[in-house]
Amino acid sequence: MGTEVWILGGTGRSGAAIAAELVNRGITPVLVGRDATRLTAAAKRFGDGRTVVAGSVEEMAAEIRRQQPAVVINTVGPFGTTAAPIANACLPASHYVDLANDVAAVSTLLGMTEAAAAAGRTFVTGAGFGVTATESVVVKLCEGRPAPSRLRVDMIPSLAVEAGVVGEALAAGILNGIPGVEGGGRFQGWRYEGGRLVAARLGTGVQKLLLPDGSTVTTASMPLGELLAAQRASGAPSVDAASSEAPSSPLARALMPLATSLLAIGPVRRFAIRRLAQLKLKARERPREHSWGHARIEWPDGAVHEGWLRLGDAQAYTGAVPAEVARRLLANEGKPGAHTPAALFGPSLAESCGGKYL
Repeated sequence: MGTEVWILGGTGRSGAAIAAELVNRGITPVLVGRDATRLTAAAKRFGDGRTVVAGSVEEMAAEIRRQQPAVVINTVGPFGTTAAPIANACLPASHYVDLANDVAAVSTLLGMTEAAAAAGRTFVTGAGFGVTATESVVVKLCEGRPAPSRLRVDMIPSLAVEAGVVGEALAAGILNGIPGVEGGGRFQGWRYEGGRLVAARLGTGVQKLLLPDGSTVTTASMPLGELLAAQRASGAPSVDAASSEAPSSPLARALMPLATSLLAIGPVRRFAIRRLAQLKLKARERPREHSWGHARIEWPDGAVHEGWLRLGDAQAYTGAVPAEVARRLLANEGKPGAHTPAALFGPSLAESCGGKYL
């Protein structure tokens, strides 16, 4: 196996953040993408490292098989489409890391654990803010304790918005829903009950949380990858996942069933994606000083514990986590199989990326 760390989508915002964090750890990344000019310009910012031009997922997978880098970091969405072919290309000789945070993609990668273990490879999915920030608190609170009976995690990101258009990739990621979950609809909500994924309405479970810094924020159910990660890390039969980004007002929750029904119609969804992609965003500073991961956990004996992970900018953290995971994989600190970040490396991973438990 080689020693290179490849970043797929190396000229994007996430790719640039990860590249900068790798350089801070003494690792010069190899940037992979479809535009040779942009790749070369970006590489000059990060130690003038090597670049690989690949215009499609298929071409990226072919280059991975041919050149066999040590670690591949996938930032190219939608992960429900890109993760499996890229991870399969990594099986012969490369470790794999991605930023997936939807139920379908995270579930798919975790389902590859036997294949990865048989090949001696480590796959890490959900190496971004949402999964890692919440899962880390769960792992921290559950250390040395039996499986809890119930838990809830809350994802509270704070990040700046750059001026520009939304773009096709982000618009599709927002409006395409999460196809691929067995037995579920394209815009189906989820929770765990009795240890099984069951249907749940999006935007329910509204809670107003008092943050450790004295401010307040409202969260509501938005079952993404952190739902799976929290359940796997804890073994709790009952799990809910919520976010401050979920629609929580009474009007938004009342309109959501109609909106999701319309978006399930292919032509309507494609039209909405095109319109959203053209939307111009104004630059905006992040709404609060800190981002937070939160968990409240109950045990069968009646004990209840609550914990927080305090972070800075959520986008910066999404750069630090995959970079630190890659550094540890290069140092042979991983374990064959498919994992989420904190389940593999423990709660210290979040601290090494600038987080503080409260």
